[in-house]
Amino acid sequence: MACGRAPNRQSPAPKDAEVSVGYGTESTQQVTGSIASLRPEESDAGVTQVVQMLERLPGLTVTHLPNGDVSLRIRGTRSLYGDNEPLLVIDGVPAQGAIGAALAGIVPSDIARIDVLKDAGATAIYGVRGANGVVLITTKRAPREKRP
Repeated sequence: MACGRAPNRQSPAPKDAEVSVGYGTESTQQVTGSIASLRPEESDAGVTQVVQMLERLPGLTVTHLPNGDVSLRIRGTRSLYGDNEPLLVIDGVPAQGAIGAALAGIVPSDIARIDVLKDAGATAIYGVRGANGVVLITTKRAPREKRP
């Protein structure tokens, strides 16, 4: 990304050759960070929970906890005492509270795309909250960018 160039606005469904990166989208040729992407297909029609989709992403470990919640880890545990959960961003809004509760509120058929930012580039946009990675979920109902 050239210095001084404003990033593209995030669209609800990036094209096949694009990935979501924080506040916008970039072509896969320009992205130098580690990103895993998933675009639901017709074969995903039988999926009943978003967690089932997340389990298929490389580099993302989904652990089912005894209390029914889920824990996400990107590239393992990074801190002995701190929180190791990645930042969950749904349609551009960071989720608050337990990740499992936020994911339970999403219908899998509403998902347009899931992108997982797995490196330090996520920290540049989200600060310390993105230090453990960022899971970006874009739904089909996301507000479209307003055009003049």
